Amino acid sequence: MSWRFIFAILLVAAGASAWGGLKLGDWLVAHGPVAPAPPAHPELSNVPVLDANGLPYTARPPQPLVNGTLGVPAQASQTKWQLPDTSIDDMTSNPAIHVATTKITMDEARMLAEGGQGGLSGIADVGALGMPGDSGANQPLQPVEMAPPPPPPAPTANSQAWQASLRQDLQACSAKSFFDRPSCAWSARNKYCEPNKAWGRVPDCPAKSF
Repeated sequence: MSWRFIFAILLVAAGASAWGGLKLGDWLVAHGPVAPAPPAHPELSNVPVLDANGLPYTARPPQPLVNGTLGVPAQASQTKWQLPDTSIDDMTSNPAIHVATTKITMDEARMLAEGGQGGLSGIADVGALGMPGDSGANQPLQPVEMAPPPPPPAPTANSQAWQASLRQDLQACSAKSFFDRPSCAWSARNKYCEPNKAWGRVPDCPAKSF
C-alpha cells in the first residue's frame, strides 16, 4: 500500500470526525436543559436576605443534638452589655459614699477619737496619734538601753598553740596539688577553727558566708 493512499485516508477520517463533532455539538445544544426564566424584578436579584438584626441571613445546617436527634440547635440568648444610665445624683445620695467623701474638721476627728460618737476600737482607734490636746502627745520618748557588745577574748597561750598548729597544717596543704589544696585547707580550718569558735576572729579563720 502506498503512503499517498494512507495519507488520503487519514485526511478523510479527520474531516469526517470534525464534521461529526460539529453535528454532535448542535444536537447537544438543541436538546440541552432549558435555562431558568429571568426574575421579574432584576433590580432586586442581588439584595441579600437579612435577619432580625439586619445581618445577612445564613441558613444553619442540622447538627447532632445532645438528646441524639438531628436538628438546628437553639441560639443562645444574647447578653445586653449596655450599662444603665444612672444619674450622678443617685450615686452620691448613697450614705456610704457621702460619709467617705465628706471632709471633717480636726475637732470632729478629736471628738471621734475620744469616743464622742460611740467610740472607736481596734485599728480605727486614733486616740494616740499625738494630736494637740491629747494626754500622751507631750510625753517624752523613753530611750531604749542597749547592752554593749562583749569585748573580744584576749589571746592566751592555748589559742596561740592551736593557731600555730593551724599554720603548720596550712603550709603542709600548700605542698599538695592544685585540686587537693582547697579541700586540705578546709579540713585544717574546720579542725581548729570550729572547736575554738574562731571563724572571723583570727586571720587564718575567715568568716563563713553560709
